[in-house]
Amino acid sequence: MSLEYSGLELDIFPEVYEPAEDSFLLAKYAKWLGGRILEIGCGSGIVSLVCAQTEGNSVLGVDLNPKAVENSRLNAKKNGIANAEFAEGGLFSAVPGKKFDAIVFNPPYLPTSGEEKVRGKLNLAFDGGKTGRKVTDRFISQFPEFLKEKGTLLMIESSLSGIEKTVKKLEKLGFRAEILEEEKFFFEKIAVIQARKI
Repeated sequence: MSLEYSGLELDIFPEVYEPAEDSFLLAKYAKWLGGRILEIGCGSGIVSLVCAQTEGNSVLGVDLNPKAVENSRLNAKKNGIANAEFAEGGLFSAVPGKKFDAIVFNPPYLPTSGEEKVRGKLNLAFDGGKTGRKVTDRFISQFPEFLKEKGTLLMIESSLSGIEKTVKKLEKLGFRAEILEEEKFFFEKIAVIQARKI
């Protein structure tokens, strides 16, 4: 399938997360970020490429799904974007020792039992473990060492896995965390959270 967003024409591979409300909410705020930007879980590349539309930005998108990396590279080429690169890796494994002005993340936040798993690599985009926090909590414990002193974190969280819980964990690490916007759906609420070091 394909879609248009923010002047971008994107192809979406069947094995890659199809951009949805959470992707668009993250992209809406990520487009204002500047400098060296890291996106964890780039999927089709939509958020990374929106960030790369700002002149002077340098963007790296990483994903555990090799098809997502391939998909993002194709979309960068299709849109003539040269300041975004993509690499395969889980969380920060592809960027040892590097620091960024901003980190963006739309984690797999759905509480998922064994029988709810999606077949193949696409499951990586949805499966948040039994509480929905399996990947989120690992990410929160690791990201500070990859964020520059005055850097910004932008991430998506769902009421299904605990928006306030994420805010409190970020505050405990010495960040000022705020909810920039929330969207309500019949079964959940999603929020984009911004965090900066106090």
